[in-house]
Amino acid sequence: MDVLLIELLQIQILGHVVAAMVLGGIVGLDRELANRPAGIRTHSLVAGAAALFVSMGQVLVEGFHSNINVDVLRSDPIRLIEAVITGVSFLGAGTIIRQQSADRVHGLTTAASILIVAGIGVCVALGQYILAIGVTGLVWVVLRGLHHVEARLGTASTRNLG
Repeated sequence: MDVLLIELLQIQILGHVVAAMVLGGIVGLDRELANRPAGIRTHSLVAGAAALFVSMGQVLVEGFHSNINVDVLRSDPIRLIEAVITGVSFLGAGTIIRQQSADRVHGLTTAASILIVAGIGVCVALGQYILAIGVTGLVWVVLRGLHHVEARLGTASTRNLG
């Protein structure tokens, strides 16, 4: 591969990571406003990491395919996305706390938002910007908009915002 092409690819990947971090940070802003420990920085880093890993996976697959007989090496891009989901799920699980005395669970919404920003990062890495921006908007509506609906209804989830 030409050095200029390699450098352009790296700049493109950096752009993917930046875009994913911005979108992840938008989701993290809600968690920050809800005074949760996983806020803007955590969500930005998770989305950026997902974009970086998926982008680098594409680079690895393309590099192997150009240097090795295709019949010898078979790539499965789904495995990379599965690995991102597994790692992020482990991180999200660490945000969930159950209080036995009050029989309450905290952190479920934060764990779910961490998982979805990883998905947003994957979308960005795959060049699906409209989808990534649209999902970011939907997540913001769910986190901010439905919070107000729940508050008006006085549902249990407003007492235990996670």
